[in-house]
Amino acid sequence: MAAITASLVKELRERTGLGMMECKKALVEADGDIDKAIEEMRKNSGMKAAKKAGRTAADGVVQTKVAEDGSYGVLVEVNSETDFVARDDNFLNFVNTVVEKAFANKVSDIQALIDDELESARQALVQKIGENISVRRVELVEAVDGVVGSYVHGNSRIGVLVALKGGTVDVAKDIAMHVAAVNPQYVNTADVPADAVAKEKEILLAQPDMAGKPAEIAEKIIGGRLSKFLAEISLVEQPFVKDPDQKVGGLAKKAGAEVVSFVRYEVGEGIEKEEVDFAAEVAAAAKGN
Repeated sequence: MAAITASLVKELRERTGLGMMECKKALVEADGDIDKAIEEMRKNSGMKAAKKAGRTAADGVVQTKVAEDGSYGVLVEVNSETDFVARDDNFLNFVNTVVEKAFANKVSDIQALIDDELESARQALVQKIGENISVRRVELVEAVDGVVGSYVHGNSRIGVLVALKGGTVDVAKDIAMHVAAVNPQYVNTADVPADAVAKEKEILLAQPDMAGKPAEIAEKIIGGRLSKFLAEISLVEQPFVKDPDQKVGGLAKKAGAEVVSFVRYEVGEGIEKEEVDFAAEVAAAAKGN
């Protein structure tokens, strides 16, 4: 049986908006697996899709650079241990060096990016500031018969590159801003994997209001709900964040463009960060003395 920690319960509460005891019970039944707990809670209560995990487990920044003609762009994430260092000029200068190197060499692989020169600069920075620094990932996006646009959220914690077929850099930038704010999962509904659709259908069918409904009626209801689900996670079907009266796909079409792809980085996503209980740490240190 996995240990059900307070942080696990807290994360499940934040993602579902449900009560502490309900979340704890669900985690116990799911043996500590948050995604499994959410799936069962949705089946049992008809709860809407839960929020994605919101914990940012590492600090640092993301940064982009796009060619003046919009032909290509790079997106880079560099991590530090604390937000304080992420705002330090020495750290930011190093990030600029990384971005310029990735841009100049059109690098799309982290191993190709970190050569001896860059690694020496990283190690020197670590020695200077006393924190570990990591060049975590890099993405290269190239336009084909179109343009690439970028957007970085004001605090450099979210960065996006969008590739359009046709259109302009300004339109690509507007769509990148939308991606940063709304975080779609796919470009089009057709891009959603069949297994993800099947899993959502299974969850919808298991919800309480579907019990006892004839198969024909159930299929019609599920069809409508699946369509809504697919639209909510697909970029071109989402209401444009700056003008909810039009969809992102409509915005692109109006500009003579089509969304080809997007890449979105958020600082620290997917990294587990150790949570330190400072009171306990101080108490343990005092006890040791």
